[in-house]
Amino acid sequence: MKKTYFILILTVATTYLSGQTNKPEKVFQLFPTQNMWTFLKLNTRNGQIWQVQYSMKDTNRFEIKLNSNSLTTVEGEMDGRFNLYPTQNFNSFLLLDQIDGRVWQVQWSTKPEEMSVVPINKIE
Repeated sequence: MKKTYFILILTVATTYLSGQTNKPEKVFQLFPTQNMWTFLKLNTRNGQIWQVQYSMKDTNRFEIKLNSNSLTTVEGEMDGRFNLYPTQNFNSFLLLDQIDGRVWQVQWSTKPEEMSVVPINKIE
């Protein structure tokens, strides 16, 4: 009886403790584009985005920031707040603030003057 009781307590304790482990949240995520060499790196806490290009040649590898400003306050930052959604347009994504519903159009390009993150304003 004591053995059964001990095994039951051990099982419950193990189950409880395994549920308490702190898993690291995804602060950064990579999103593939339709260009096989290009990804977008998103900070899911504050909406900052980088264009990441890999290559077999050192001179063609780079990471460049598409938007340098946080899209929320420091107090409003939380893992998973922002997410990217691809569109049918080769160079466009939509960035969604999953807390307040704001949306931005994200344009990536190999030409810096064509890169942008612009808000899509609500019409009310």
